[in-house]
Amino acid sequence: MLASGQLASLFSPDGALAAHIENFRARPQQAEMAQAIAEAINANGQLIAEAGTGTGKTFAYLVPALLAGGKVIISTGTKNLQDQLFQKDLPTVRDALKAPVSLALLKGRANYVCHYHLERAQADGRFATREDVRHLGKIAKYAKTTQSGDKSGLAGVPENAPIWMQVTSTRDNCLGQECPQHKECFVLKARKEAMAADVVVVNHHLFFADVMLRDEGVAELLPACNTVIFDEAHQLPETASLFFGESISTSQLLDLARDARLEAAASARDFAALPAASDALDKAARDLRLVFKKEGRLPVTATDDIKEWPDALKTLGERLALLSGLLEKQAERSEGLENCRQRAQDLARQLLQWSGNAPLPPHPEEEGRHGEDNSVRWLEVFHHAVQLNTTPLSIAEIFARQVGGHPRAWIFTSATLAVKRDFSHYQSEMGLSDARTACWDSPFNYPEQALLYVPQGIPEPNSPAYTEAVAQAALPLIEASKGRAFLLFTSLRAMQRAHEILTAEFDRRNLSYPLLLQGEGSRNDLLMRFREHGNAVLLGSQSFWEGVDVRGEALQLVVIDKLPFAPPDDPVLAARIARINRQGRNAFLEYQLPRAVIALKQGAGRLIRDEKDSGVLMICDPRLIGKAYGKRVWQSLPPFRRTRERDEALRFLRRIFSEG
Repeated sequence: MLASGQLASLFSPDGALAAHIENFRARPQQAEMAQAIAEAINANGQLIAEAGTGTGKTFAYLVPALLAGGKVIISTGTKNLQDQLFQKDLPTVRDALKAPVSLALLKGRANYVCHYHLERAQADGRFATREDVRHLGKIAKYAKTTQSGDKSGLAGVPENAPIWMQVTSTRDNCLGQECPQHKECFVLKARKEAMAADVVVVNHHLFFADVMLRDEGVAELLPACNTVIFDEAHQLPETASLFFGESISTSQLLDLARDARLEAAASARDFAALPAASDALDKAARDLRLVFKKEGRLPVTATDDIKEWPDALKTLGERLALLSGLLEKQAERSEGLENCRQRAQDLARQLLQWSGNAPLPPHPEEEGRHGEDNSVRWLEVFHHAVQLNTTPLSIAEIFARQVGGHPRAWIFTSATLAVKRDFSHYQSEMGLSDARTACWDSPFNYPEQALLYVPQGIPEPNSPAYTEAVAQAALPLIEASKGRAFLLFTSLRAMQRAHEILTAEFDRRNLSYPLLLQGEGSRNDLLMRFREHGNAVLLGSQSFWEGVDVRGEALQLVVIDKLPFAPPDDPVLAARIARINRQGRNAFLEYQLPRAVIALKQGAGRLIRDEKDSGVLMICDPRLIGKAYGKRVWQSLPPFRRTRERDEALRFLRRIFSEG
């Protein structure tokens, strides 16, 4: 292990990083964090590390990770960050350190072209739009020339294009070693490269899907792994809950129906009952979705009020059982039909279990996890699908077993993990009671660079006039900042209402600032337009509270409508609150408030991204001042100068504009 002096020298003004990286600045917090991570790696320990914006946490964990030797898995919150680490940050640090380490990028199988399903899609010839046909042609050409098969490498086809579902594999429909294209498989190639590499970059969804399902290649990597690093670790409780639970979606059933029809056409043309049964399952799955009038998350009890639900669910089960029986008779005719048979049986079992018509087996990670007090059944209705979920109310015991299973270092880092430097909420959620915790403040000069403004005269958040009051209070500041504003909302409804108000007010006041609204394009497209305009006002909801980096003059005002408490009627949250309260604890202080604080810190973090940035953070919620817990909230934010006077906020913005 490197001595602390040696490690600190790498981060010094005349060290290896400064010599190799343009605009590198030595920051004591970064060097201290790197040392703490090096110690955790050396001791096979657990470290939870909060590093404020500007600390340089990425380099702080990459340097000790690359120098420690052994195999390292780095898991990120998003595929965008995953790509940035692999393509930019890791090569930069490796070159600066002259470290002889090999790197690999591993994504979920849905990110790689599948030769087998591409061939099936070309043979099928059924496409929803002409655009699908054009995209398929481009993908077919790409598959012949690409080394990786990663769909992000094909700029001509959007990553959300519907055709990708037909030309990539899933855990369900992959044929594995029985696939005739097994040797050319891009997924297997990516896994082999990951097995051989010293540092492998994955994302949280892939990590947890694999740990639980043993599917995507991470499970093979873990036994040889010395260090696991989670960046954006504040996302882990939610992500882990998804994968430590169980779910079945009508999308999976539609995929099964489509694949069974394709396989029947290829290998069982003389058995007309199979495509007919596939079509019947397709219709039953779509009919189940149609019983719901609106999208959202619902407790299972909500179906009691939907008279069509019992018959639709019963019909779906019958159609699935019929298809499963027919596939049983034809499975030996091809690997594809055998795969469909296995999927149909698994999905039928899951559907029976969720419906309460079959016993739930004990989970391999937690005996009795599905007991009444330990899990909740609920539904999520999407635009084209409905998903039936069983989610654990606590993941702490399950994850603690994962961490304790083999001696290795576990590093958890983010800009937002603590509440007033207290990590107990995160430790409790993740089962990390023995982990070391550490916090490094941002090096930015918040009292000089930024002002926190909580306006006076705003009604209570449950008032019908609340969003109108927020928009009207924000308007003078938007004018003072000449646009250059993010308005972040806790709900889509409030965001859309504020957009209507601002559109009318901009017309009335003859304000020409471009008004951008989440949903009018992809997040990346909206951010590009926001930066290019230089004086735009962007209204966003959850998508824009984190992972958004706008530096410089384009953003000088961030308005947050409310403290971001999760909706109490959310079925998983409601069940967790009830469970905590039944145990005689205070769910609000222990669970709801810490989650809201962490989410607020993410939103507030959009304002100051650089040591030259400046601006006003306007939080409109009067509970920040009027409630006893409000002090705990604002003391968890960076040390902004604070005011309740509108004129002071206007002067601050006008000063920025005049100095700029």
